[in-house]
Amino acid sequence: MSQFELDVEHGVSWPSNGISEVPFQVYTDQDQYDREQTCLFQGPTWNYLCLEVELDKPGDFVSTTVGEVAVIVARDTAEDINAFVNRCVHRGNLLCMKRQGNVKKFTCVYHGWTYDLKGQLTGVSFEQGIQNKGGMPPEFRKDEHTLRRLRVAVLGGLVFGTFSDEVPDIEDWLGPDVTRGLLRVMNRTPHVLGRNTQVLPNNWKLYIENVKDTYHASILHLFLTTFKINKLTMPGGVYINPDGGNHYTFAKHDYGAEGTEYKDAEMRSESDLQLQDSSIVESVDEYGDSISVQILVVFPGMVLQQVRNTIAIRVVRPRGVDKSELEWIHLGFDTDDEAMTERRLRQGNLIGPAGYIAMEDGFIGGFVQRALRYNSDGAGIVMMGGHEADSQPFKTSEASIRGFWKHYRMLMGR
Repeated sequence: MSQFELDVEHGVSWPSNGISEVPFQVYTDQDQYDREQTCLFQGPTWNYLCLEVELDKPGDFVSTTVGEVAVIVARDTAEDINAFVNRCVHRGNLLCMKRQGNVKKFTCVYHGWTYDLKGQLTGVSFEQGIQNKGGMPPEFRKDEHTLRRLRVAVLGGLVFGTFSDEVPDIEDWLGPDVTRGLLRVMNRTPHVLGRNTQVLPNNWKLYIENVKDTYHASILHLFLTTFKINKLTMPGGVYINPDGGNHYTFAKHDYGAEGTEYKDAEMRSESDLQLQDSSIVESVDEYGDSISVQILVVFPGMVLQQVRNTIAIRVVRPRGVDKSELEWIHLGFDTDDEAMTERRLRQGNLIGPAGYIAMEDGFIGGFVQRALRYNSDGAGIVMMGGHEADSQPFKTSEASIRGFWKHYRMLMGR
């Protein structure tokens, strides 16, 4: 058996013990995908669930997914936030069909079993039978049949959940650098300006690699360099937590002057394209640190982005070995005035399914998946900037991609 063939017990084989060569089969193998659901999404990781402001009042709930597992997040009458699996304990029916709302209890449409806002079973239809005939046996106890719960944490107004009792608290798990980057952006009370979801014809990991990849930005995205939003020559760097999976990348920009470094370095740069309305790229330094772009990834599948003044959460949801959903949640803040809200809405055209920047990221993973179909032998090369997954004071690197695979291999056992 070659080094790239499958090992039935452990999944896809890697070409080495390192993280700078990635077997292409990790994007195409069904057994590997199935193991990810248990080892990653239901393993010792924190997964984004919703915004805290979406659970403003007792009874407010959001239904979502962690990996492919359906989950409900709800605020109870004691103001606590709870998360539990969206599956009736009776016959396994999907308990909640709506994405969002306010309820006093959850009732299964199949047989009418009810649950409170903590996921406790509170009612069984005809538990005592009818006219003393039928019903549940005397040894049945409702308190022994609760919905599977997740641990919940809130940081910067973002609600996270985990199935693990062993994973550290959210800030320790993210690491100090990534925690700082998250709180830098989420430093006020957010509200939702809009959301959209696109279907990606590729494995979920291809998109996560993409958002961890600073190397492609000025090659694939001509809009970024033409309108001087993000260039590799801008001051910036990559912060990666010790486990590797969580990171953020940033680029600083002098809002008072546009440099000519790309032309001087003879790198792929400006085109002759122009904007009839330049307001879409006009921005203000709202954080006071000249950071034009910050892309932060929480392993395994959440992204927090600041691209000038457009702030968004992206959630990548696996939907099969060669299909995923990408949800965009566009944010404003309670301190925004009318001008800032208008600015965020205009700059929202940069991102999303048809965004002037993000459009290319939406299709490139599909190109890779098509190339790997029935042709997934060998391994990809992830050596830009070295072989390790360490923080670096520059962006011409694939260190954060290697960080993803470092954490991935640790949790998957290979």
